[in-house]
Amino acid sequence: MSKADLAQRLAEEAGLSSGDAKTAVEKTFELIVTSVAAGDEVNLPGFGKFSSTERAARQGRNPQTGETIQIAASTSPKFSAASAFKNAVKG
Repeated sequence: MSKADLAQRLAEEAGLSSGDAKTAVEKTFELIVTSVAAGDEVNLPGFGKFSSTERAARQGRNPQTGETIQIAASTSPKFSAASAFKNAVKG
């Protein structure tokens, strides 16, 4: 399902105009991204938790040459699904 499909389904099921539903979906994603980028967690009970995680600097190997390289520290987004979400997917 694409973002446009999600907005269309939201419009149909919530009785919103397609423009309002599209704006709501886009704003929701924007708020999640900006909150996690600022270091906050976004917890949606029954759905899951969005957060960021720190990865330490480490050594790696170039698979083509076998040369040891230094991989810089980084910050990555993380999503943890809630139990209700996991159980719904399992069936």
